[in-house]
Amino acid sequence: MTWITLRDVLVARYDEFRSRLTRRLGSEELASESLQETWLRLYRSDDIGAVQSPAGYVLRVAMNIATDRRRSDRRIVRQHHVDAPLDLLPDPTPGPEREIESRSELEALNRAIATLPLRTRQILMAARIDGLSQNEIADRFGISARMVRFELRKALDHCEACLAGDVDDAREKPTDRWPE
Repeated sequence: MTWITLRDVLVARYDEFRSRLTRRLGSEELASESLQETWLRLYRSDDIGAVQSPAGYVLRVAMNIATDRRRSDRRIVRQHHVDAPLDLLPDPTPGPEREIESRSELEALNRAIATLPLRTRQILMAARIDGLSQNEIADRFGISARMVRFELRKALDHCEACLAGDVDDAREKPTDRWPE
């Protein structure tokens, strides 16, 4: 028996093989693809040896191809189900533009803080960096909690003006006068 004989069997009984595979596999598309792949695999020039049932041999090759394809598809689907949720998540790392922008904002904030009067700067740091309450800051500096609120507001307004690029407001030294 030769490979040409097996290809001839496949061509002669193609419709029958496709119907049988469609029933077994439950998919006409998979049956057709398997038979096409079978044709390619039967296109060989070496010796095949003895084959008892050429039709059975061709059908078995097509079934094996279909089984392999289904296994492969399942692996791909499983991997896709694992990867798909990860693809939907945004990348949490900032891009280069955002990093440069953040550094620039931080430098501007540091410059703005550096221009604050010493006590105002210390009160801001105690509140924002050390996490002290207004009453704790008032006790530390020997001032009222109301004065702490005033100093914090003054510091935040100054920093906001500097970051907004409002040079006139930022250059003005905040006054040390009491709140009204």
